[in-house]
Amino acid sequence: MSDTSATWLTQEAHDRLKAELEHLSGPARDEIVQRIAAARDEGDLKENGGYHAAREEQAKNEARILELTAKLRNVHIGTPPDDGMVEAGMLVTVDLAGDPMTFLLGSREIAGTTDVDVYSPTSPLGAAINGHSVGETVSYVAPNGKEFTVVIKAAKPFEG
Repeated sequence: MSDTSATWLTQEAHDRLKAELEHLSGPARDEIVQRIAAARDEGDLKENGGYHAAREEQAKNEARILELTAKLRNVHIGTPPDDGMVEAGMLVTVDLAGDPMTFLLGSREIAGTTDVDVYSPTSPLGAAINGHSVGETVSYVAPNGKEFTVVIKAAKPFEG
């Protein structure tokens, strides 16, 4: 995938996010508006906990709508080429100090759809291996400050 700002998603994850967006934009939004109106009808808004809770839920709902809209606007669906290059959408195996470790390089939105560990391309390990090929050795600094060296053993498109 040449656009590094795009989010890679499986078709299943894309469909799930699209359905969530439709729900939040329609029925969920309408329900919150009704709860706000009902709470407003109760009177004094300063001490109306139901009103304030509904307004807070409305703000969270609108923020998630914006997040999903932006994510779905810039998404790549499908599988990357099987060329041994590490990029989002690849099932990657690395050797970390003699221990093999296999994970999917992708977004957190995929995590709920697979039993495979998912690492973001922007995580320290993901950023270090992204764009490298099978057989290469790369180093990265973990959040705890330790430096690790990994050997990329395999990179295959994720078939989810």
